[in-house]
Amino acid sequence: MNFAQALQNYPFILAEGAIIERLRRDPAMTIDPHIANGGLIYSEAGRTALRRIYTQYLDIGKAYNLPMITLTPTWRATPERLHRAGFADAVAINGDGARFLAETRISYGSYAGQVFIGGLMGCRGDAYNPTEALRDDEATEFHRLQARALAAAGVDFLMGSTLPAFSEALGMARAMAETGAPYLLSFVLRPTGTLLDGTPLHAAIARIDAAVSPHPCAYMANCVHPRVYAAALNRAQAQDAPIGERLIGLQANTSAKSPEELDGLESLDSEAPAPFAAAMLDVRRQFGAKILGGCCGSDERHIEAIAAMIAAERSTKHDSG
Repeated sequence: MNFAQALQNYPFILAEGAIIERLRRDPAMTIDPHIANGGLIYSEAGRTALRRIYTQYLDIGKAYNLPMITLTPTWRATPERLHRAGFADAVAINGDGARFLAETRISYGSYAGQVFIGGLMGCRGDAYNPTEALRDDEATEFHRLQARALAAAGVDFLMGSTLPAFSEALGMARAMAETGAPYLLSFVLRPTGTLLDGTPLHAAIARIDAAVSPHPCAYMANCVHPRVYAAALNRAQAQDAPIGERLIGLQANTSAKSPEELDGLESLDSEAPAPFAAAMLDVRRQFGAKILGGCCGSDERHIEAIAAMIAAERSTKHDSG
């Protein structure tokens, strides 16, 4: 089953939790200021740390027999940032990141068929600062090489994540569409129902769908608390915005603080796993979210809490049906 078919056929897909933010809290790890975890695959300690976190999430998916999304360690692996970090070959590094994760998936035997690898991409600037976003034409050019490298490495889909502004999301979508690979876009939202740059969520989706061919398989949100996501969708629905079939998932922050409050926060602000998972299940019940996972503040405990609640829900429906 390919990724597009998985989106159509699976009623629920579990997504991984935080990776970069967890590595930042590991005193044994040094996170590069330019490419975050992008270069860790080239050291034994880095590979070990990455594999430990990835396998924690994959073990949960396997234990609960849930299809799962996991994302390459390439969120900041653009040619510009890689050059600043001392890496010359952006194609090789993105490909190596994809192959590293594919090797991890293979170790799961038959369950590997339910694991879908996303080639992770991010905006050029600060994901919490929309004033740093590229124009759409600049963004297409800027993101083209990374999109092609990840697609050529055989990822199941491309994922543009933590996008604060419409213009760069549009340009990134064009670069992704050129590859022919299926792709998702994931925005950072405000409770008012807009992206961080003020673009209404429903307008961003409609305009990208109309302007790019093929358009994204679907859209998500990430790095916001489920209550923020719910508030944003309630605002969109109050405006009769038809986004329910296009916005299908959330990788949630465990903090309800705003992006401005979280940016540069020195101490971790994280909700306990049980109430976090309950809020995520409320999002699923209220808005039909098909993909649920974690972002900043989350770890394997939060992802397992989501998986356990989904399993209990599934068991209840089976027993009553």
